[in-house]
Amino acid sequence: MQYRKDRSGNPISIIGYGCMRFTKNGGNIDFEKAEKEVLRGIENGINYYDTAYMYSGSEECLGKILEKNNCRDKVNIATKLPQYIVKNASQIDKYFDEELRRLRTDYIDYYLMHMFTDLSNWENLKNLGIVDWIAKKKEAGVIRNIGFSYHGDTAMFLKILEAYDWDFCQIQYNYVDEHTQAGRKGLEAAAAKGIPVVIMEPLRGGKLVNMLPDDAKKIVKNHPHGWSSAEWGLRWLWNQPEVTCVLSGMNSIEMVDENCRIASETEAGALTDDDFAVYENIKSIIRSKEKVGCTGCAYCMPCPHGVDIPGTFACYNKMYSEKKSEGRFEFARMIAIREKPGFPSQCVECGLCERHCPQHIPIRAKLKEADKALRPLPYKIGMSVARKLILKKKKKKATIK
Repeated sequence: MQYRKDRSGNPISIIGYGCMRFTKNGGNIDFEKAEKEVLRGIENGINYYDTAYMYSGSEECLGKILEKNNCRDKVNIATKLPQYIVKNASQIDKYFDEELRRLRTDYIDYYLMHMFTDLSNWENLKNLGIVDWIAKKKEAGVIRNIGFSYHGDTAMFLKILEAYDWDFCQIQYNYVDEHTQAGRKGLEAAAAKGIPVVIMEPLRGGKLVNMLPDDAKKIVKNHPHGWSSAEWGLRWLWNQPEVTCVLSGMNSIEMVDENCRIASETEAGALTDDDFAVYENIKSIIRSKEKVGCTGCAYCMPCPHGVDIPGTFACYNKMYSEKKSEGRFEFARMIAIREKPGFPSQCVECGLCERHCPQHIPIRAKLKEADKALRPLPYKIGMSVARKLILKKKKKKATIK
């Protein structure tokens, strides 16, 4: 196993165990199976275990495994505050204390604010006293490191990065999503500040393995490296020294062993020009299934009217490279329900974006297509209701304050 360091110089295994995908039978986690897999991970040198309050049964399962096998001191636990359901200051302690009980521990190594999409998420927590709360928990040693996980655009990520002295962060990042969400720019910005970056969705939830187009699978199968699709995805990430740890939702002994083998062999900067050509070939095949040839470069931004152009196109493309429902869900989460939405319908067709687009995309026309696909009437109503509820909640808080 190889390790990269956190801000205090502590070693973090470059592969982290994502505990969200423990195997379930009849809705309940298969404890004996998960126990064997987690212990195999510890045996192979994995020392970072990621869970969350909202991962049903995950915290309890991990805590029970570590207590039963007396191995809490061999691992770092990362879990998350469900900030999106926190309504008042007392609930911060309520959820945190419950997590400690579930995990059967008296401290958390890496604690994240779960699923930020907007700077306003952090501002809401600050209004509830989170900054002082964190300081007290860190002083008491109950929390060792504080961070956040993120789903949103690059510009907002950079704002959140500057809003507090974070110890680490977690982003979605892979060779297809290189320039969407926080993206490479966000990764490098965090690294420049000395902030370790944990990667989630390194294989797009397995889709860069199970849902690769047949032509892409042939490229992988016939390549002399003999790497699997998963190995191509993981090596691309570890090739970048800015990546501290890559989470994998491992649910078999074979997967644990394979990922640990790759993590013991790969090195930053080891990929060749020929290797990068393979990634580009695979991406071009994937993009051939998409609706807009957007690379996420963001030369079209900022839109003077607030349209999130690359974010919209990424979600639109996801509808056709994966599933329509997943593209629409991503759009709702990333764009529709944030405080200042970036709806395609905000476009006034000034054309400024098209003058800067290196791909010469007819952006104005494609935004109309994307809006129609991403927001059919039922989704449009649902997103509108969700926005009203969120804004009402924020207004109520402001009034109370």
